[in-house]
Amino acid sequence: MPLAYYITDRQSCSLPIIQQIRQAIDTSIDLIQIREKDLATRSLLELAQAARDCAKGSRSKILINDRLDIALAAGLDGVQLGHHSIPAGTLRERLAEKDFLIGVSVHSLDEFLQAESQGASFVTLGPVFATPSKAAYGPPLGLEVLRRVCQRATIPVFALGGIELQNYQACLASGAAGIAAIRLFQTSEAALKEVVNAIHN
Repeated sequence: MPLAYYITDRQSCSLPIIQQIRQAIDTSIDLIQIREKDLATRSLLELAQAARDCAKGSRSKILINDRLDIALAAGLDGVQLGHHSIPAGTLRERLAEKDFLIGVSVHSLDEFLQAESQGASFVTLGPVFATPSKAAYGPPLGLEVLRRVCQRATIPVFALGGIELQNYQACLASGAAGIAAIRLFQTSEAALKEVVNAIHN
């Protein structure tokens, strides 16, 4: 079954972010990444703890962007590492919890192969399509790069970047294990339920 991966952005969210996270959990989103880089450590920890409490007993796993200290302190399910983060292999060597998820953001086949070899649990690959938030990083990768990465992958690959209702199926058809997004999942509860059900089915 394809997976849904919600990445938070409280700056573009019409609801308080914990309320949006609760809606995501209620609609059975598989992974939720708290990506509020500008929050102070204490506020970020409190948000992480609240999200963890909301997710208890649900299928949703809570991750946080880059902050291993907060992930461990709040008892989260994992971290998402970026291009300038600690390498996945360094974390994997130090972590006793083998089921702790380490996601890595990658932008090419070479970056993917490096992340996979270092013990990443999964990767997000993007931007697949054009998206304003990634415009500064160059042109979108396109479905062909996604297909090539998925063909080589032994871990899940999430398609990321510019993904909408009109194009998510093309990503899954190219081999993606799931869809990662901000805007697609940061919507009303009714619309969220509809898109998550569509991806899962």
